[in-house]
Amino acid sequence: MTTEKTYDDIGLVKYTKSKKAKSVRISLKPFEGVLVTVPWFVPVTAAEMFVKSKKRWIKNAQNKLTKIEGQQTIYNNEVVFKTFKHQLKLIALQQTGVQFKCENGLLYVTYPEVEDLESPRVQKAIKYAIIETLRKEAKEYLPMRTDELATQHNFVYKTIFIKNLKSRWGSCSAVNNVNFNLHLMRLPVELIDYVILHELVHTIHKNHAKRFWDKLEEVCPNSKKLDKALNAYQTQIF
Repeated sequence: MTTEKTYDDIGLVKYTKSKKAKSVRISLKPFEGVLVTVPWFVPVTAAEMFVKSKKRWIKNAQNKLTKIEGQQTIYNNEVVFKTFKHQLKLIALQQTGVQFKCENGLLYVTYPEVEDLESPRVQKAIKYAIIETLRKEAKEYLPMRTDELATQHNFVYKTIFIKNLKSRWGSCSAVNNVNFNLHLMRLPVELIDYVILHELVHTIHKNHAKRFWDKLEEVCPNSKKLDKALNAYQTQIF
């Protein structure tokens, strides 16, 4: 059960009852505003009193969130967004929900024509569609390409994991399991190869000492230039 209340100084607050919650919890998410989770046994009026006591904290958090929102892309028909194999296409239809599919090099996201394309609900669904498309592409491409490059340069690794990493393009564990960020599928081919080779070199050199860079340059010429080019891309876009 969800109820909403608007306050003059902090705006809309959504209260959601939860049977799993043990205490009142306030959270703020980009483009979703203030969300309050209320244990089933706690009256909403008590949660409202708690929110009022935390108005200063909420206001400070909102100010920080506004900066984050300003850095995030609003996906509309003027924004060109491409993954490794697909280009985003947004279509308004007579439907109730938001749906997506990948077909003929396009990531189609359809949304209700009566709803604002830039509304939080539609934007959240678009971002979900992008993430799932990147994940699908990554699972199809990265293991195959890693196997090709490992065979070509005589590297041995154990298992590949595809993850939605926050701050890294990839990593290699002590036992040579390789993790790749699904956001690699937003990069040019030469940078994808660079990241793959970077992690494969870590299967024999675990740190970034001179031996590591020498080996990386051997298997990936212009590695320093590629490393610098990689810095122009963010590991996360939202």
